[in-house]
Amino acid sequence: MAKVSDAWNVLPHGPLEKLTERVWRVEGALPGMSLRRVMTLARRADGRVVVHSAIALGDAEMKEIEAWGPPSFLLVPNPVHRLDGPAYRKRYPGIKVLAPRGAREKVEALMPVDGSYEDFPPDSHVELHRLPGVGDLEGLMLVRSNDGVTVVMNDAVFNMDAKKDFLGYVITSLLGSAPGPRVSRLAKLLLVKDKAALRAELERLAALPDLARLIVAHEKVANGRDAAGEALRQAATYL
Repeated sequence: MAKVSDAWNVLPHGPLEKLTERVWRVEGALPGMSLRRVMTLARRADGRVVVHSAIALGDAEMKEIEAWGPPSFLLVPNPVHRLDGPAYRKRYPGIKVLAPRGAREKVEALMPVDGSYEDFPPDSHVELHRLPGVGDLEGLMLVRSNDGVTVVMNDAVFNMDAKKDFLGYVITSLLGSAPGPRVSRLAKLLLVKDKAALRAELERLAALPDLARLIVAHEKVANGRDAAGEALRQAATYL
């Protein structure tokens, strides 16, 4: 695993993808790995920006984010996705760091944590929820935009193609993380505590009448109600 520090270490990353007036997304590299990670940004009704699974970006992209709204909440969505969290905490001293209750202890080993997802101030556009079936190791973010609801998840659902490099092959093929969408063998081993509960939640999310897209931690977005619903239903079949 890559070493975590509070240095602003910018790795190769894509452009800011402005999916809606409330949701931005960016893909970035991981050190020594072919997998791509995803940061999702959500803009609250009060203009403050929520950073889900932080990625250190170049100065131009960070200035664009800051012009959109002040980064005010940093969500560390599970015990593994901590790489650039301390750097964000250092760059934005006033940012509130939140983690799922079951992940908090491991996140606090690297940076102070201000609360759990339950401590997120109520908002008409951005909501944080417990994710059933994972022992509070991960949570769920819902963002309501003009085109509907964006569901933002982390490692409970993977949606990427198989990789051919050695480490990528181990993660995607041997550990069953690809092709997606799916719940990986690794997630079922380390994350999932109640398969039935998680399956029911994925099916519930798939049936949301205003579902617009599904964003996960690694790579592909399922855009549109039909694609997002099918992705969630397909992932549920692995439980």
